[in-house]
Amino acid sequence: MVHILIPDNLHERCVDLIRKSEGVTLQAPGKMNREDTLAAVGNADAMIIRSGTTADVELFDAAPNLKVITRAGVGVDNIDLAEATRRGVVVMNTPDGNTVSTAEHAFALMLAMCRSLPQAHQSLVEGRWDRKAFMGIELKGKTLGIVGFGRIGQALAVRAIAFGMDVLVYDVVDMARTAAQIGVELVDLGTLYRRSDFISLHPALNEETRGMINKGALEAMKRGVRIINAARGALIVAEDLAAAIQSGQVAGAALDVYEPEPPDPDNPLLGLEKVIHTPHIAASTLDAQEAVALDAANQTLDALTMGEYRNVVNREVLTQIQ
Repeated sequence: MVHILIPDNLHERCVDLIRKSEGVTLQAPGKMNREDTLAAVGNADAMIIRSGTTADVELFDAAPNLKVITRAGVGVDNIDLAEATRRGVVVMNTPDGNTVSTAEHAFALMLAMCRSLPQAHQSLVEGRWDRKAFMGIELKGKTLGIVGFGRIGQALAVRAIAFGMDVLVYDVVDMARTAAQIGVELVDLGTLYRRSDFISLHPALNEETRGMINKGALEAMKRGVRIINAARGALIVAEDLAAAIQSGQVAGAALDVYEPEPPDPDNPLLGLEKVIHTPHIAASTLDAQEAVALDAANQTLDALTMGEYRNVVNREVLTQIQ
C-alpha cells in the first residue's frame, strides 16, 4: 500500500480517482494548515500540492517516506528543488492543464488595459458619464513582445495574431522552429524591449529572471509601453515599475501576480490609476482546475505504482531512483 497526502483544496475528480485506485490510501481533508500538514506528511509516500503549501527543509525532515511531490499547476517556486533532489524526492508539475486559462487571462488583461475597462466601470458605478476620459487604443497593428515562449507564451501568441498583432518572442531556449511554425519573430531581449507596444511576461522564475523588469530594462523599452504579468510577481521590481509609470515611460500595467502574495499594503503599484490588478486568478477557471487536478492524480499514481514519471522538474533525481 502507498499513501498519498493532499493538503490543499483540489478538484473532487482528483480525489475520487485516487480513492478508487487499488493499493492506495488517501488523506485529503481539504486545505490544511502548516502544523497539520507537518503532522500528516510523516506517513506519506507522495503529496499533491498547490501553491499554498511550501515544501522546504522542515517539511522534508517530517516526511521520511516521501518519494514524490506533484504540483497541481506549473510553478514550483514553493518547493525546495535542491533539497528534494538531495533526498531523492521526484518533483513533477502539470504544465498543460492551465495553459489556455492563463493565456486567456493575460490577453484579457491586455484588452482591459488598452480600453481602461475597470476604470470606466468604476466611473459609471460612481455616477459619472465621462466618455472622453477613457480614450483607448486598438490591438490591431500593435506589437506584442512575449518574454518566455513556453506553452503559455505560445498560446498567447496565437491569440494575438488572431487580433492582427505583430508578435516578437524571446526565450533562453532556442525556439526558432516553434516561432516559425506559429508565425512570430524570434528576437533578442533588447530588440523586444525597443520594438514592443505591449510586453507580456511568461518566463520561469529563477536567479536570472528575478527582478528582470527593473529600472534599466524599463529605460530600454519603447516609451509608452504597456506591461502584463500573469507569471510571477518577483519578475518585476515594483518600485521601478511604479516610477516608470509615473514618469510616462510606461503607459500602464496589468498584474495578476505579486511579491509577496497577497501584496503588501504599501506596494507602490496598488494606488496607481494606470495599473489594473487581479488577485492571482489567471489559472482560476473550472476547466483549468479540473484539468491540472486530474493530471496530478494520474501522474502521481503512475509514479507510485508503475515507476513512470512525467513532467519531472528535477530530472537529475531520476538517476538516484533507477
